[in-house]
Amino acid sequence: MKAASRDDRVTYQQLVDRNRPARPVVANTIRAFVVGGGICVIGQVVQTVFVRFGHFSQTDAANPTVAVMIFLSVLFTSLGVYDRFAQWAGAGSAVPVTGFANTMAAAAIEHRSEGWVAGIGGNMFKLAGPVIVYGVVSAFVVAIVRFALTHL
Repeated sequence: MKAASRDDRVTYQQLVDRNRPARPVVANTIRAFVVGGGICVIGQVVQTVFVRFGHFSQTDAANPTVAVMIFLSVLFTSLGVYDRFAQWAGAGSAVPVTGFANTMAAAAIEHRSEGWVAGIGGNMFKLAGPVIVYGVVSAFVVAIVRFALTHL
């Protein structure tokens, strides 16, 4: 069998580029903004409920609010709702803490047949691990810069 020449590959790539549907970048950006903002509004409503009815301070209400949002994300992921929603919503559903919880829960659900340690424990952090690492490294760098700016 003859190997494809460079001209054949270029022609094929041009054919692919010509027939690829255009991505609606502006519509996707607006949808991501509205969805991400909507998720944050829901979080704000949850926090307001904790402040008003639970008699928490704004600061003290933050942790249970995040826990409720993570719980809702995991619940909707386990019911198969969050993935369909995320497919439509795009990046707007991935940015808030709910997207992170969805990533971890989906990986755990997908690999549960492999067992607790090798399946759930081993695969749950494959996608979430880099986020945690870069989050910690970024926080460290910001802390060093802040320390340098305030103490030097």
